[in-house]
Amino acid sequence: MGSALRTTGRLPFAGVVTQVSEDVTLAAVGGESRPIQEWLTTFQLLTVVVDPYAYESAWILPTARRVLSTFQGADCRVAWTVLADERDATRFLGPLAEEILTFCDPDHTMVKGLDLKHLPALVYLRQDLAVMGQAEGWDPDEWDRVCALVGKVTSWKPPKLPAADDPGPFEGAAVG
Repeated sequence: MGSALRTTGRLPFAGVVTQVSEDVTLAAVGGESRPIQEWLTTFQLLTVVVDPYAYESAWILPTARRVLSTFQGADCRVAWTVLADERDATRFLGPLAEEILTFCDPDHTMVKGLDLKHLPALVYLRQDLAVMGQAEGWDPDEWDRVCALVGKVTSWKPPKLPAADDPGPFEGAAVG
């Protein structure tokens, strides 16, 4: 997949929206719903967006957990964004929902605001709601580029992707 991006002449991050609308709201598991701007007051956001009703999102959970855990101590907020209500989000993630901040997006406002077409996705947002990096599906090269950018901006060592136990590349499930 990564080589296809290089040979088509497209930008390194396919289809990236440059700014997320202030109208996007996210509800944290066990918390309240807030405008996205409030979640970005202090830190940038690195989130893995998953669909609990698609197999492809389940395939990437161990890899995504490793990515998010790596950046937990960096100057960015890390989170899951799950396209479900709180009950289904916690059922899908299990203990991961308690380990890492989890947002519920049952109305797909975040996904629509980012114009995501395939999940899982890795998204890096700046505090002014600018999209710094975005990778849809599981393309290890794209995810690695987003992680390298987060590492550079936060002065943090990113994980190397792919790891030996990561799945092979896949397009991801179409957002429905």
